[in-house]
Amino acid sequence: MIPSALDHVREIVGDCGRLAVFLDYDGTLTPIVSDPEEALLSDSMRQTLLALAAQAPVAILSGRDLDDICQRVDIGTVIYGGSHGFDIAGPRGLHKQVGAEFLPALDAAENALRKMLACIPGALVERKRFSVAAHYRNMDESDVIKTERIVNQVAAHHRKLRKIGNKKVYEFQPDVDWDKGKAVLWLLEALGLEQDDVRPVYIGDDRTDEDAFRALEQRGVGILVGEQPRPTAAKYSLKNTTEVQHFLRALISSVS
Repeated sequence: MIPSALDHVREIVGDCGRLAVFLDYDGTLTPIVSDPEEALLSDSMRQTLLALAAQAPVAILSGRDLDDICQRVDIGTVIYGGSHGFDIAGPRGLHKQVGAEFLPALDAAENALRKMLACIPGALVERKRFSVAAHYRNMDESDVIKTERIVNQVAAHHRKLRKIGNKKVYEFQPDVDWDKGKAVLWLLEALGLEQDDVRPVYIGDDRTDEDAFRALEQRGVGILVGEQPRPTAAKYSLKNTTEVQHFLRALISSVS
């Protein structure tokens, strides 16, 4: 079991002059819920993020659509990455999109998934600008194998897209050399944070966050959120969103 970040705050901050904090949303800033629409940021977490963003650059990289994550967090000083970092926007005109030429392929995959999963109770197809997700959290266990078979069938007919698996969801993205790790490295460069006195910290709970953990292995800190141990490139862990908030407050105290 990797050590708790709460027990190693001083070690994580080190003697660097500045921090840059990157965060996932669902399962990190808000608990995982059955209905994605119900994943609302608490007032206390928003206040914590406001205080942190006053002390250090903060970016939230989510699988959600860019507009969705912007509206849910609604802090103007924070940088947002939607669709796992394929769609980035931030203060002072910061902007990047990757994979716009794949939108027609995503449209076709979305239509196929909606048609083929319509007969399965509890199946939910969610379209974001740069990805399509097929959720199976709310379906009967007996239908999960059938859903996987359908998703694989759609994947076989849309070779321009890659299929990834996350927590109770399959997702299609443009099949290009881009992920949350690449997005983090691009942000560090775009923000002028590729310096020895800057410590990047990435906190996330999802499999897509592993790309960011690996990207920062040699120069930053990855922190995995979750109760159950699993293979990870992260150096530290936090059990849940409550511990995430405690850790963020500890960061604020250590850099203020």
